[in-house]
Amino acid sequence: MRNAFIDELVAAAEIRDNIALVVGDLGYGVVEPFAKRFPKRFFNAGVAEQNMMGLAAGMASEGFHVFVYSIANFPTFRCAEQIRNDVDYHNLPVTIVAVGGGLAYGNLGYSHHAVQDYALMRVMPNMLIAAPGDPMEVRACMRYLINNPQPSYLRVGKAGEPCIHTEVPKVSPGMWLSIREGEKGGGTYLTTGATLDLVNQLLVKNLNSKSRALHSMPLWGMKTKESQARQVGEFESVITVEDHLMDGGFGSWLLEST
Repeated sequence: MRNAFIDELVAAAEIRDNIALVVGDLGYGVVEPFAKRFPKRFFNAGVAEQNMMGLAAGMASEGFHVFVYSIANFPTFRCAEQIRNDVDYHNLPVTIVAVGGGLAYGNLGYSHHAVQDYALMRVMPNMLIAAPGDPMEVRACMRYLINNPQPSYLRVGKAGEPCIHTEVPKVSPGMWLSIREGEKGGGTYLTTGATLDLVNQLLVKNLNSKSRALHSMPLWGMKTKESQARQVGEFESVITVEDHLMDGGFGSWLLEST
């Protein structure tokens, strides 16, 4: 997913001279294609996340679409006040790119586990959450965010995620993507983020699960709740799957929406 992100960012920056990338002293091995191609639009803010987010907000207020890249916990909880006051309140085009959501950095311990980030980010009124399930959804989310600059939270996997889609899908906030069809009127799994591959593998291995469909929702947030009741109503049951604590996450958001 990280490679798909940087590919799309470089391609967009070739066309749009207002795209900038800010990192918190990490991402090396991933961000070099952008840094080498656009050195005047690449900034290493160091291990100073609050300053990093303030810098991004300042640049965005002057016309830049700023992508802020770090390991998931660091550009969220460490600078929550700056996200709330500087980015979201002023409705600025800053995309927070969080790498390794859920337990992707498991061996590094709880300080690197992002299992409360949805709960934090989804209460920001202007924030759009982009949680792609595979590299193709990363590309789709990036294209949407670049064409619709706004406060946004792009949560991508750490590395090695397989492609579930055969081509880049069309995505829209609050809309479900059909991955596998089930029996008409039956139930579905609804995933957001990297859990898409997990559920897809389970359905492939379990022949008795053919009656249940599979959907992904890569774009969602506070403003897209109204469209959920209609989509939920098309199924006998909906089981949400996410790499997050049960309370306050995607499943809670969907329950609130219906």
